[in-house]
Amino acid sequence: MQTPQKIAVVGSGLVGTLLAIYLKKLGHKVHVFDRSPDIRTVEFSGRSINLVMSNRGWKTLEDIGLSDEIKKIGIPVDKRGIHLQDGSYTTQFYGKEGEAIYSLSRGILNRRMIDLAEEAGVEFFFNHKVWDVSLSTATLHIGETERGEWTDLKYDKVFGADGAFSRVRHRMQRQSMFDYSQEFMKIGYKELHIPANSDGSHKIDKNSLHIWPRGNFMLMGLANLDGSFTCTLFMPFEGENSFEQLKDEKTLVDFFAKYFPDTKEVIPDLVEDFFKNPKSYLVMMKCFPWSHNDKVALIGDSAHAIVPFYGHGMNAGFEDITILNEMIAKYGDDWEKIFQEYEQSRKPNADAIAELSFRNFMEMSSKTADENFLLQKKIEKWFSDKHPDKWMPLYSRVTFSLQPYSEALAIGEFQNKIMEQVMQFPNIQHNWNSDEVEKLILENLKYKI
Repeated sequence: MQTPQKIAVVGSGLVGTLLAIYLKKLGHKVHVFDRSPDIRTVEFSGRSINLVMSNRGWKTLEDIGLSDEIKKIGIPVDKRGIHLQDGSYTTQFYGKEGEAIYSLSRGILNRRMIDLAEEAGVEFFFNHKVWDVSLSTATLHIGETERGEWTDLKYDKVFGADGAFSRVRHRMQRQSMFDYSQEFMKIGYKELHIPANSDGSHKIDKNSLHIWPRGNFMLMGLANLDGSFTCTLFMPFEGENSFEQLKDEKTLVDFFAKYFPDTKEVIPDLVEDFFKNPKSYLVMMKCFPWSHNDKVALIGDSAHAIVPFYGHGMNAGFEDITILNEMIAKYGDDWEKIFQEYEQSRKPNADAIAELSFRNFMEMSSKTADENFLLQKKIEKWFSDKHPDKWMPLYSRVTFSLQPYSEALAIGEFQNKIMEQVMQFPNIQHNWNSDEVEKLILENLKYKI
């Protein structure tokens, strides 16, 4: 236990709420502020991408005894289900038998986390707009409008967990020697919906992450507990095969009939969903440092917003909490040291998962429909099963291990160079599991990165 302090967490999303539980259990008085209404009182739909929980996220929940509670609202997903344009369907398992990510509805998970935080004694203040923070005194400035009257609330510590467009970070950006970059992808997304069957069952396999890869655009679907699927259409804003072109009902219906023919029976409300739900944007943000003295620190998306194509935004944010908690255990009441070690540990790993997530869009949207890519994955799995001590596929390193993201990225690049050689092997389609291929990989592994 640390010396009890009065701590404010700005942002009641998943990372902010879980951090609040951690801080409360360490003996602190914790207040969570959010400019939005209580998510438990509003309809949550229209702009969501379902979350996937993997080992890093589960560890953070296990460490505080919440993993069993959260598993109740998740669905295990052990493979990709790949829908090709010609109507054929193939699957690709993520890891070894028994390894799975979990599909979770963002709204359901966030509501449950807030309930659990309140049960732990955390106090929430919804509809409270934080416009600024005095970094040197950890004072929040709250008011109805940005230019109106503000109330000053002084704390011992402030954590900014208020997302990619964080007000806490906005204040830190105005300090000298603060690095910041923001980039929007030219690709956006829209939420669509596959309803449950009349008996409440799922229309397609609930234990697959469904992908309709079509090059520079794709459709993705993840199962919900009620038998439905949350689907997400990712595509460019402008140009060929873009949101710009899908302006009317006929164009939309014809587009789906051409590129996603097998969805006609399972997405009955396509037109309504498409024109009702907003078009959303994808932003990547990097910054450093993540803290100011011993008073203020950033965590989750406010420190490192990434695109969703590896399913690790939440997992990376939860891992921030794991590392922060380790530093607290190590340095006790020395908060300046805690923050310094936390940001130094996490920054290279946040950059690495940002890069991995960006690259994974190409894998999901294009490569999953490529025969050579699928063969490469099959060879990697075959070799990994034979030599588990020598080879773990990149996806498994990122998703089913706790290896730092930066190490996973470096080793993944090394392994990919080996696989480029393997794929040039004569008649690889027929010799993929031969002694010669095994020998080639083993030979190349001698040259460690």
